[in-house]
Amino acid sequence: MIDHPTHFNQAMALFDAANAEDPNLDEGQPKELLYGRRMSEMIGRFAPDASEAAQLAVRAQHIRRWTVPRSRYPMTKEGYHAWRTGLYTFHADTAGELMRQAGYDDAMIERVKKAVGKRGIKVNPDTQLLEDIANLVFIEHYMLAFAQSKPDYDKAKWLEIIRRTWGKMSKNAQAFALSGQIRLPEPLVPLITKAIS
Repeated sequence: MIDHPTHFNQAMALFDAANAEDPNLDEGQPKELLYGRRMSEMIGRFAPDASEAAQLAVRAQHIRRWTVPRSRYPMTKEGYHAWRTGLYTFHADTAGELMRQAGYDDAMIERVKKAVGKRGIKVNPDTQLLEDIANLVFIEHYMLAFAQSKPDYDKAKWLEIIRRTWGKMSKNAQAFALSGQIRLPEPLVPLITKAIS
């Protein structure tokens, strides 16, 4: 449900313009532009009546991510978590600035920033919906390539990754994933089945 179509269309255009600057390509397109569009496509399938805030949040989930490289942080588990936490704030603030340019008020900006900043997973519906969409998109579009990039991960490690991903999702998203409405990565289906059974 879009209550402010002019603001909404302008914000989405600004998000896309920002992500179109990504020098990294995926399927011949700027990587984060493609990611944002995949997120919007997935929310359209999973939650077609999603709030305006949720639709904005999913499009801005990775906004300008390439400008904060992982290499800026120590290559440790703690460094990885610091990078991810820093990204949540960066993406939220970037989305908020662009929404302000598009004419949104403080209340809507704060609502989107809360979701993009991953605040209130499991209790804030917009944040949980963004988490559901991110995991559905990961499973459909990125899990197989991620698996192929980690040949050193053993079966136990993969079961842990799949269970962690699954645990972040709502019951509705889990049911959606198993309903045939997303493309599961075929080579990983036996592992997925084992992990969630």
